[in-house]
Amino acid sequence: MNFIKRLAYHPFIIKLTHWEYWPFTAVYGPVYLYWVWLGIKTRSFFFVNAANPTITNGGFLMESKNEIYNLIPNEYYPKTVFLKMGAPLTLALQMMQAARLQYPFIAKPDIGGRGRMVSKIKNESDLNAYIKTVKEHFLLQQMVQWEQEVGIFYYRFPNEKNGHISGIVAKEFLTVTGDGKHTILELLSREKRFVLQIPELKKVYGTRMQQVLQPGCKELLVPYGNHARGSKFIDASNEIDEALTQTIDAVCKQIPGFYFGRMDIKFNNWQELKQGKNFSIIELNGSGSEPTHIYDPKHSIFFAWKEIIRHWNLLQRISAINHKLNKIPYMSFKEGMKMLKADTAHLKKTAEG
Repeated sequence: MNFIKRLAYHPFIIKLTHWEYWPFTAVYGPVYLYWVWLGIKTRSFFFVNAANPTITNGGFLMESKNEIYNLIPNEYYPKTVFLKMGAPLTLALQMMQAARLQYPFIAKPDIGGRGRMVSKIKNESDLNAYIKTVKEHFLLQQMVQWEQEVGIFYYRFPNEKNGHISGIVAKEFLTVTGDGKHTILELLSREKRFVLQIPELKKVYGTRMQQVLQPGCKELLVPYGNHARGSKFIDASNEIDEALTQTIDAVCKQIPGFYFGRMDIKFNNWQELKQGKNFSIIELNGSGSEPTHIYDPKHSIFFAWKEIIRHWNLLQRISAINHKLNKIPYMSFKEGMKMLKADTAHLKKTAEG
């Protein structure tokens, strides 16, 4: 590999030349002034809680995934078990048995974000290791059999009967295809998106990274549809139509107090999803949701800023209507700052060690 190519594939250069990898503050910093304007307009900088009044903080920060699952009808999400930090392995096994949860399954923090501490649990040994590692309450969730995954951004004005879909992101998981010549590590080194994941993948797979895959053999290395874990995000908003909107709207209306956010859904195929068949909600995010279709590599940072502003505007309008129509009080400035501090403290605590 010549010098120019080595430079282009250096993690720092990859992050610098692809805005989708820029730090959160770099992406959102230029549009913060619009948030200030919305706060002045609403007379509250923390109007976000009113968008989804049944979810802690409206789902902006520090919301419990378990509490959100409890709002969703059981048939729409996978079997899920909630465990408190420090729960013994024996209790976890008992609850798994009661819920008929089978290996493999996904373990993830009850308060999470950006794929942090999400792990595939293949056996009791993996589970025991996870319990000893996780420093917060957590969930065990059955893996969904359907392979396709999308994030569907939904909103509904509280004074209107029907909701809308404002964007869809499809996800390509981190997968390599063998050629019978190169190791997994070498295959990863060919794709800029994968290069950024190599340090973590070495920790997970160790010497297996030196394995040479047979020609055409596909190896799924990260089974999570998370951008921070190497998934490619593709804008699939072209799939929005009346059938899909009606299906998603019918589901969301069964979730009390949910008006704004993104649902991450696993499904079999688009035709069945639009008919309301063979799909499962693996995550529901509230007022803190990003319109993640912006992270499609084909989109510019200017497109991203436009979409962020559009969704913030929808969030403010929904919150204002709930405030006026349903008498939902906004968080006070003191409560909002307390939420921000709690989030900072939580991240610091879970990152220690």
